[in-house]
Amino acid sequence: MIKKIWLLAIASIFSIGVHAQILDPVKWTTRIEKVADDEYKLFFDAVIEDQWHMYSQFTPDNGPLPLEFIYNNQEGNYEPIGKATESEYQVKFDETFEVDVYSFQNNASFSHNIKITNPNNTFIQVELFYQACIDMCINQSKFFEFDTKNLTVKEVKGFADLSLEETSEETISEVATVEAPKEERGIWNIFIWSFLGGFAALLTPCVFPMIPMTVSFFTKQSKSRAKGIKNALIYGVSIIVIYVVLGLLVTRIFGADSLNALSTNVVFNVVFFLILVVFAVSFLGAFEIMLPNSWANKIDRQADRGGLIGIFFMALALAVVSFSCTGPIVGTLLVEAASKGGLAPLIGMLGFSSALALPFMLFALFPGWLNSLPRSGGWMNSVKVSLGFLELALALKFLSNADLVLQLGWLEREVFIALWIAIFGAWAMYLFGKLQLPHDSPIANLSVGRALFAIIVSAFTIYMIPGLWGAPLKLLSGLTPPLTYAESPKGVGGGGAASIVELPAGAKEGPNGMIVFTDYETGMAYAKEVNKPVLLDFTGYACVNCRKMEDHVWSDSKILPTLKNEIVLISLYVDDKKLLPESEQYVSKTTGQRIKSVGNKWSDFQIEHYQANAQPYYIILDSDGNRLNEPVGYTPDVDEYAAWLEGGIANYKK
Repeated sequence: MIKKIWLLAIASIFSIGVHAQILDPVKWTTRIEKVADDEYKLFFDAVIEDQWHMYSQFTPDNGPLPLEFIYNNQEGNYEPIGKATESEYQVKFDETFEVDVYSFQNNASFSHNIKITNPNNTFIQVELFYQACIDMCINQSKFFEFDTKNLTVKEVKGFADLSLEETSEETISEVATVEAPKEERGIWNIFIWSFLGGFAALLTPCVFPMIPMTVSFFTKQSKSRAKGIKNALIYGVSIIVIYVVLGLLVTRIFGADSLNALSTNVVFNVVFFLILVVFAVSFLGAFEIMLPNSWANKIDRQADRGGLIGIFFMALALAVVSFSCTGPIVGTLLVEAASKGGLAPLIGMLGFSSALALPFMLFALFPGWLNSLPRSGGWMNSVKVSLGFLELALALKFLSNADLVLQLGWLEREVFIALWIAIFGAWAMYLFGKLQLPHDSPIANLSVGRALFAIIVSAFTIYMIPGLWGAPLKLLSGLTPPLTYAESPKGVGGGGAASIVELPAGAKEGPNGMIVFTDYETGMAYAKEVNKPVLLDFTGYACVNCRKMEDHVWSDSKILPTLKNEIVLISLYVDDKKLLPESEQYVSKTTGQRIKSVGNKWSDFQIEHYQANAQPYYIILDSDGNRLNEPVGYTPDVDEYAAWLEGGIANYKK
């Protein structure tokens, strides 16, 4: 019995220690390297504790908080070049946020090139802001000062701020250095999707008929079969070179990563939406997009020169003449690839051109295969029209990006899904032969392949319909607006709690129809007024397990009535980036860091008063701020959380 009591006591102490401590699960090492007279490369290596994970800087919007590189005193002194490159991350669909999340486990590496614009400046100051999670989440900032003169790094508590002269720049430690591995993200994915795009272009009426014509030309005009094969191979390589150079130009002109920053740019998204609509309408048969005929004529004259130069210009002529079919696909792939950053445009064009060139090479090697090619005909126009439907659907994604950034509410989730249902439904009708467009040949009978593809498109259309009523549609993760950006965030006709008719001053409607205060002082004053205990909830907008607690624990019938009727809920969001008025900004007594945002304030409040920095973190208080029981963190067991909640309320009533 005594042994059991001791074990219980030890377990209790350990439990308190777990919940009430300052966690720092990510350890950083950095170094600086000079790469040119006015350019330096900063390296950041993270070692992440077991079972913890940290999120990538490329984590999609409406998901957990991404890693941010925030540069201090940048203007006029130095310029970051594009986005930081990072090691490979894991991609996993998160049912809570309904998006794919990108995360690192165990370790991560980053590097960032910086161009010095003020030769008298010798320091680069970087704040790393990131979120790390296990069964709880922490939002953490680290401050590093890179010395470009001595090529050294030190970690500091914060950076000097003219408006906050007390901010400490006390050195925490000299930071160790390690070499950051260079790994490209998703290169194979980019190549594969681009290869499929090239294959689709190959089946269009602008390209497909050129295969037998071109191969026959090389085999008949050459003095020997070996010479014909050689010329066809040179022709295929020339096609690859032309498109790869195009990808290289995009990378060089716009910078390796600069187009990534355009992914949330409203003007960019609207312009590309309009371009894709024009491409789609062209594919559907309204008109053809053609390059000037004079270009093709000049290139044809060069192709007559013969030799390697003549073969190269024949390949260039193919690119120009087939532009009405390949241009929309190339344009879409280039922008999609460029938005990924790095060498993605180059890899994308390599994949596209490889698919385009491969048949010319193979049929030159095995000319007998030409007899097995299907005849040109109406099926090629069907491929082109199908690409038009896909272009139209993809265009809406860019318009949705702009709408999400501006929060206009024009293209909310239900509207977006309805438009996609209409587009894919029309595509299915077209494939079944119930809808005809210009340049279509009459369909006497459906081929087996066309019928099967029509069934697939129809099934996908039907799959999307429940999304109008709140279904998550995991297959469309990252394409549709999130469920929170909808007319009915809880689903049409189901699950959503009725709105609260009247709210107390300073309160708002929270999850599950509860009344919630987001300011500590206001909430405490209300609790004293109504004589109820307080549930203090340290949370975050991008906290995964906070949402899980709200959706699966707080919503339970054993807990929700208690939260609605017997306590006052105060939710403090530690990742709220809204700036505090200048008069309310201050320097933290515990960390020495500058406190400028609402989220910084509540995070500092949690650390100072409760010696914890993880979320979710729940404390039951009386109206004077005294704790009524021990705080808890993520507690997915409903009975356990209910017992904890009832215990705190019982202590209040004593």
